[in-house]
Amino acid sequence: MPITSTILDVALDRPDQLALVGTEDQLSYGELVEDSRVSFAVVDSLHRAQPEPPTPAVETRGIPITAVSTASAFFTARLIAGLAGFRAVSATIDPRWPLDHQIGVIRTTGIGLVISDSPALAEALSDTGWTGTVISPAAFAAREDRVRRQGAQAPAPAVRPASEPFLMLFSSGTTSNPKAFIKTRQQYRDNVAVSSAHLEPLPGVATLAPGPVSYSLTLYAIIESLATGGSVHVADAFDPFTIGSRIAAESITRIVAVPAVVKALAEAADRSRERFRGLELVVTGGANLPASIRSALAAVLPDTRLISYYGAAEIGFIGDSRDGDGTWIHVYPTIGAQIRDESGAEVAEGELGTLWIDAAACSDGYVAGTTDAVLRGPDGWASVDDQGRIVNGLLQLAGRAGDIAVTGGHKVSLPEVERAFDTVPHLGEVVAIALEDANLGSVIALVIEGGAEAEPAADGSPGLPAGKAALLEHARARLAPQFVPRRIYVLERLPRTVGGKIRRSETVDIIMSGQGHRL
Repeated sequence: MPITSTILDVALDRPDQLALVGTEDQLSYGELVEDSRVSFAVVDSLHRAQPEPPTPAVETRGIPITAVSTASAFFTARLIAGLAGFRAVSATIDPRWPLDHQIGVIRTTGIGLVISDSPALAEALSDTGWTGTVISPAAFAAREDRVRRQGAQAPAPAVRPASEPFLMLFSSGTTSNPKAFIKTRQQYRDNVAVSSAHLEPLPGVATLAPGPVSYSLTLYAIIESLATGGSVHVADAFDPFTIGSRIAAESITRIVAVPAVVKALAEAADRSRERFRGLELVVTGGANLPASIRSALAAVLPDTRLISYYGAAEIGFIGDSRDGDGTWIHVYPTIGAQIRDESGAEVAEGELGTLWIDAAACSDGYVAGTTDAVLRGPDGWASVDDQGRIVNGLLQLAGRAGDIAVTGGHKVSLPEVERAFDTVPHLGEVVAIALEDANLGSVIALVIEGGAEAEPAADGSPGLPAGKAALLEHARARLAPQFVPRRIYVLERLPRTVGGKIRRSETVDIIMSGQGHRL
């Protein structure tokens, strides 16, 4: 179901139906079509004006690449949606990435135009000898206004060939150099076919997708909503104080958000339940969903359904869970899944190993120059090194390769250790780590972020709502013996990425340096 085909159809039949809605701006489907002609005219002129344009990555087949790097979700969404109907490859770059990561992907992929409000990025790119163009969103909008006054719009958007490159996406660039990959139009159509069959982005449905469009979850929500004739409502960030009024005023019935936002949503709904009564479905992804979050949402909004999906940006949607903590995944019927060992052989049922996926929406591979990692194997199946096991046809995730520790000859999933502590009241955030041990190879340790609700210990270290003995008893009741932490530490603050994810490897370094308080 191509995005441009649906946009043009809805613009013809229901031109006044809302397509994109921000906190201050909005576009109907009819307006989006006209807006796209103006946007592409500006983009095309900026690319053509370059005396020596950067050479785009070979994977784009010569199509110039336009990147948007701004905190404005509405601006980014309208550019991505607008360029979809033209010969263009679009990309979103998280402005919170380290500057050297942003420069690295721009130069190695051959991005020719960057729309950014960061003077530091523009100056740094110029210093490297990059021959592309950086323009601020305000300057870009001023050029759009001139095009409108002059009537120099581009031709109308049209459905593009299925094999044509459409989007350049990136793996997370907060802690390591981002890996780039291309999605063709057909791969995105295949992805929308899967999500529309299971995650309910139905025609006419108003979906709220708060957060940066550089997050693949937010970007997917925008694309799938427009590809199915819905309305997508965006916000630069989740604001618990205004979310209820937006849901009520804009008749939002579906939200797509990361688990941390779902938790905040439940807390906001608990303060003002009436404003949230129209919310029918919450879709979350990007991490395992703690059972406590599902329970909290069900307690305040019992009629609101919650789907926790699993997917990888490179591969697409893979499956979902509709109860519990989201660790047992029902793989979608059109998706193939296998667990393999280091040699590539399929393992016995229930054994941990590397997850391999067969999906039509999967990218062909990573963009050369950004990584030497291999996405697809010789048989066409793909892996992003997620670990897991399959039991009775259900997939249980165990984290990435770095999330598996070997202790005393046993493989231990560190995320599985963490999930066992989700139900400890007021415990706060935890991270499981593996520490070197001369006898066992490594030992499992639990590091807890000291909570404000707990009294400090006598020595002044951060306190906990439960003592060591109670925590170990809780773990032994829920985990196999080799999974139970042998050491427990407390840190005042756990290290995180700019996106809020806990940095496991940095936590190890902190503990090894003696900064943590051992219980």
